[in-house]
Amino acid sequence: MSAAATTLAGEGISVDLPPGWEGAIYRRQSEVGEEPHPVVHVATFPLPVDRGDFGNGAVNLMGSDDILIVILEYDSASARTALFGRAGVPRQLTGADFSPHTLQRLIPGQAGAQRFFTDAGRAFCLYVVIGALRRAARLAADASAVLQSVRIEPR
Repeated sequence: MSAAATTLAGEGISVDLPPGWEGAIYRRQSEVGEEPHPVVHVATFPLPVDRGDFGNGAVNLMGSDDILIVILEYDSASARTALFGRAGVPRQLTGADFSPHTLQRLIPGQAGAQRFFTDAGRAFCLYVVIGALRRAARLAADASAVLQSVRIEPR
């Protein structure tokens, strides 16, 4: 990251935002009796205030050069399950990792990548949406540069 990067931090998670990127860390709404867990949104475009955990309300605003990165925490018990068996934040994505079929909501031209992982004893889903599948190699490289800076602390 360049010296001009801004660090976004909260809930024991931090990420360096390159110039022109913005982000937020918040606790998502939860079902009754369920502990609310942190959500990280970072993007190359202005994030709307009203958006879902996986970017609903934001992805429809994306241009072809835009990226949305979501890191969503799950219950700590999930860290011991096979789904979250990958150790460490996925830091390197390639264009081949992206598919329109991975999207939570199909938007023509867009593509997504999803990885489940455990870091610092915490279970997470990484969900990345790019504005144009035809630009996947370059956008994956840009997303990977941001993912290199993600740090997660134990609870």
